[in-house]
Amino acid sequence: MATQAALSPDLSENPEAVVVRFAGDSGDGMQLTGGQFTLSTALAGNDLATFPDFPAEIRAPQGTLFGVSAFQINFGSREISTAGDAPDVLVAMNPAALKVNLPALKPGGLIIADTGEFSKRNLDKAKYETNPLEDGSLAKYKVLAFDISALTIEAVKDFGLGNKDALRSKNMWTLGLALWMFDRPRDPIHDWLKAKFKSKPDIANANIAALDAGHAYGETAELSGPLSQVHVSPTKSEAGLWRTITGAESVSLGLVAGAQLAELPMFFGGYPITPASAILHHLARLKEYDVTTFQAEDEIAAICAAIGASWAGSLGVTSSSGPGIALKGEAMGLAIMTELPLVIVNSQRGGPSTGLPTKTEQSDLYQAIYGRNGDAPMPVIAASSPADAFECAIEAVRIAVQYMTPVMLLTDGYIANAAEPWKVPDPASFEPFPATFLTEKNDGDTLLPYKRDAKGARPWIKPGTPDLMHRIGGIEKHQETGNIDYSPENHQAMTDARKAKVDGIANDVPAQGCCLGEAGAKLAVVGWGSTYGPIHRAVTQAREKGHDVAHVHFRHVWPMPKNTGELLRSFDKVLVPEMNTGQFKTVLRDQFLIDAQPLNKTNGLPFYIHELEAAIEEALA
Repeated sequence: MATQAALSPDLSENPEAVVVRFAGDSGDGMQLTGGQFTLSTALAGNDLATFPDFPAEIRAPQGTLFGVSAFQINFGSREISTAGDAPDVLVAMNPAALKVNLPALKPGGLIIADTGEFSKRNLDKAKYETNPLEDGSLAKYKVLAFDISALTIEAVKDFGLGNKDALRSKNMWTLGLALWMFDRPRDPIHDWLKAKFKSKPDIANANIAALDAGHAYGETAELSGPLSQVHVSPTKSEAGLWRTITGAESVSLGLVAGAQLAELPMFFGGYPITPASAILHHLARLKEYDVTTFQAEDEIAAICAAIGASWAGSLGVTSSSGPGIALKGEAMGLAIMTELPLVIVNSQRGGPSTGLPTKTEQSDLYQAIYGRNGDAPMPVIAASSPADAFECAIEAVRIAVQYMTPVMLLTDGYIANAAEPWKVPDPASFEPFPATFLTEKNDGDTLLPYKRDAKGARPWIKPGTPDLMHRIGGIEKHQETGNIDYSPENHQAMTDARKAKVDGIANDVPAQGCCLGEAGAKLAVVGWGSTYGPIHRAVTQAREKGHDVAHVHFRHVWPMPKNTGELLRSFDKVLVPEMNTGQFKTVLRDQFLIDAQPLNKTNGLPFYIHELEAAIEEALA
């Protein structure tokens, strides 16, 4: 049986960055372990990015391959833009976790395994014929294997817990070892456990004892063997208030900030669906900011309630993932026809149908831009990272209110669940955009509810405003009076007006530029959404090798900034990496007649940096 092992050479010399993956059964608390390690890492001053990887099953049979849950964190003393390619360290709590995650581990990487879980029964569940800790199959890795289960039971024996309850603290023991290994502080975890189990001090103390025991084991292993601590220096960062934030938190705070800047109460209508549910959970805790949350009986009711709130003078917001967005399609058309402000958040996941509920994808772009009956144009904004989602949510609210239109905000499963450091912005740095309501007739003694302003937006009229009664609904309205009118000439005029309004948003967004490099480079790597991190890192490394390559990333994906065509035509070649079969590539070809080339991935995982580096080398060859 393997016992102790030295860390690989690249981890023993104060590395710039380290990738650690915690993996175990979905009941082993790997997400909680990763989350608390992230907290300690942030407090230690490192930049970081995380990737929680959940099983699709609500509760798969214990110890099975399809029940493995993992949490990966990349942290370092330099800028970190992705959760990392191959882990340097894999913490495997059972055979299934080892088998599922071993292919990703870097050659020479460190495996920490709980031998207490490598029983014949668990090995059979993981489809192992022999014990990999004993048969030599892990020879190209460093292995630290010991009975974490027994050590945890020993650490908490003074608290009178049975074995089953004692083993619930196993993740804390493992976290303690990881904290020691990477020189992370324990005090924040102590405080968190005391707060979490405030009403159950024995449980809090048992978990603290397990955490401290794991930490002490690391110290003992260092004295008796070659295991040593790894120190990762803090990152140089701007002064200010920083916190870690997930995409779901960021979207929620951004929506609230947008409503405040618009001086509107906010109504959120939602229905639980992975991975969008967390937005409803976060907003439900923000009632003091004039936020009303409503968990509807289904997706259609959720969006219709939000449309009703917008009609009544609130900011209507709804959220879902791909399958739920499909159900909301007719109601989105209603919001477009009635020309009411509405924000729709789509946390994309693998599809079609139920698809891959807990895995990430970017395959709803066509759905966002085109996916409604009739000519139903709608602006679409895409967040590039958890922190970026805050400003994107504010921008979605601004456009919705100023242009009297529904707006779709795209995130995805990776952004929604991942975390990164976020410098909390100064609220005074955001320009308010207060909503205005029509309070008197706007054409002498006549009300024209569809008379448009310079932006093409119709007036917002609260129901019950004296003398401003008007019709509203899904049947075509007269282009000025709002009376029902589905004559050919009027429908043509209204279709053109709605399209012109959305097209005009291109005049009201910043010009598109390069995140790295300059216009006119030999190659532009063009992205949108969560591909930002791996593209940015891959292009950075390519430029360090002397390659003439630029990174262009879009926040406004429909309509795109006015200079987009000019910018893209300046490059010799355009490469578009996407987690779909080439949707944005097709949009770029259609709109600008450029020979954009696709790089597609649809396996439920984000792009790896090495995949993009190889594609850049091939494109430049």
